[in-house]
Parts: sequence; structure tokens; C-alpha cells
Amino acid sequence: MLGDRGYDHDKYRRLTWDLGVKPLIARRGAEHGPGLGAQRWVVAPAFAYLHWFRRPRIRWEIRDEINEAFLTLGCALICWRRLQSLRQ
Repeated sequence: MLGDRGYDHDKYRRLTWDLGVKPLIARRGAEHGPGLGAQRWVVAPAFAYLHWFRRPRIRWEIRDEINEAFLTLGCALICWRRLQSLRQ
């Protein structure tokens, strides 16, 4: 598991080790090197793209199924637009 300096605490390290996952968390005060910041997350831009759509951003629906349907529709539209931009 990769983590930034915000997760530099022994409780988070212990928790990940207890779950059987090796933590790679940057230490506070350590020099910035070519290591942890070199990888970019795929999920963060996807959430940003989903916030383009109003219904998933502000949850108006009471039922979970309707909210999940709007999230699925938003994901489908994001993928469609990405595929359209790759074709051109």
C-alpha cells in the first residue's frame, strides 16, 4: 500500500501490517525523492470526472439503487467520452 505523508503514523503502519499488507508510507520531514510521488492514482481523476455530473455529486435519491444507477450511468458516459476521444 502506498501512502503520502498524511498517513505517517504508527497506528496506520500497524493496521496495514495486521491486514497482511506491506505499507510504503512516506515519512514526515524526509526529503522528497523519486519514490512515492512517481505513481499516479487512477481512481482520483475518475472521482473528479464523476463530479462533473450533478446527480451523483449531490445525492438527492433516498434509495440506494437509484443512486447506484446514476453512478453507473456517469461511469458509462465517462468511458464513452474517453473512447470517442481516442478514436479521433
